Amino acid sequence: MIRLALACAALMIASPANAQQTAKPTPQGGPMPAPIVFFDIAGPDLASQKSFYGAVFGWELDAMGRFMAPVTSGPAMPALLRTDPAEKVIYLGVEDINATLAKVTANGGKIHSPRFVVPGVTILALFFDPAGNRMGLIEIKDGKPIIP
Repeated sequence: MIRLALACAALMIASPANAQQTAKPTPQGGPMPAPIVFFDIAGPDLASQKSFYGAVFGWELDAMGRFMAPVTSGPAMPALLRTDPAEKVIYLGVEDINATLAKVTANGGKIHSPRFVVPGVTILALFFDPAGNRMGLIEIKDGKPIIP
């Protein structure tokens, strides 16, 4: 299976100044927790994956599928451990979930869960890319998740 490599640039590696601002020891005074510095999205056809992520999210990928993905700023990236270990979901911040879902379907993806609100938490949706990877969308404004 070919992998579309997605390098998370601003998380510690590409932005040491930002890393120092957000890198704080644990409350017990221990070392900083390990940051996420890279992720990839697998699929059987690199050209199809490149076309999909380029068209839907504007990512500029090289011939090998690599690029630098922007990340939100802040003290840490929210994460969740779940009981279904075979699946990982990456959530991408977009200003208009419905418009992005229209691009997803126009470029060969499928909607899993349309836009919905989790009061006090976020606004999100889920989709499948052309390779069948389930991905998430979080609605953002000014680079930060909207908390309804």
